[in-house]
Amino acid sequence: MGFDREALREAVKTHGSVVRVVIAGIKGSSPREVGASMLVWKDGQSGTIGGGTLEYQAAEAARRQIDPVRFSQHALGPDMGQCCGGAVSLLSEIHDTASLVRLEGEVIARPVAPFSETENGPETSQVSSSQPMAVKRVLARSRGQGVAPEPQLIEGWMIEPVHKPTRNLWIWGAGHVGRALVDVLSPLPDLAITWVDTGPERFPDAIATGVTAVPARKPAELVRHAPSEAEHLVLTYSHNLDLELCNRLLLHDFRFAGLIGSATKWARFRSRLAALGHPPERISRITCPIGDPSLGKHPQMIAVGVAAHLLRPARQNELKKDLSA
Repeated sequence: MGFDREALREAVKTHGSVVRVVIAGIKGSSPREVGASMLVWKDGQSGTIGGGTLEYQAAEAARRQIDPVRFSQHALGPDMGQCCGGAVSLLSEIHDTASLVRLEGEVIARPVAPFSETENGPETSQVSSSQPMAVKRVLARSRGQGVAPEPQLIEGWMIEPVHKPTRNLWIWGAGHVGRALVDVLSPLPDLAITWVDTGPERFPDAIATGVTAVPARKPAELVRHAPSEAEHLVLTYSHNLDLELCNRLLLHDFRFAGLIGSATKWARFRSRLAALGHPPERISRITCPIGDPSLGKHPQMIAVGVAAHLLRPARQNELKKDLSA
């Protein structure tokens, strides 16, 4: 996870002044990792730094915050009613339209915490506005290797890569199951979702941030525009359209393609795709049925099963192996 600049812009646009609270450091165990963040405004919030007492107190402090930048340390022990046994450092920054202009580049680095180096090691003192050599090295390595650095606090400077989704997911169909899938998957930060159906009336009035709704009279024509590493879930209202999408996907390329349906539907589709000239090994790249049929046929149950199928660790390991091959 990195600095979600787009989510912050949307929050500022909607709520005006917004405080972004991010975990800047951890000692021992913690409910979330360094870089986990939440946005807090007068009467609401989004995201999470771990929930429980820590998050509640941090959110209340953010609503009272006056200074543009606040750095605080918290022990996660009995005094807080928690048993993590660790400690976290929180960085809370007030953002508005003016501050957003300064958030440029692929990596956001800024001085946030007092720091000095003594013979006994680092300790807090004064905030340095000049970029430390250690920070310069991290940024130079990132530019030279093209690899985003991990979120981290270095000599009083917070470094965070700008968040970019790592997976492109195309959902074909905005019916009951398609809507349930978007509800389940859209909060996940690593997914960039493209949602396609035959007309604007097929989509709900409100669509989650990070989801691009694309009404298209002929959805199959859009397959050629999908990245070759995209993942696809095919679940339209029409079996004929499902078949055409599967045909186009096999002619294109994809990282994963899943088709909603029964074993009978898939047997018929395999026969028809073979008649269209696709070899068996190519057809077998499409997964059908998807999800966990034992959960039931309610749209939300289907969505939970499909989401688990997409996100389970074993599948992620397989994808990593495919990409590195």
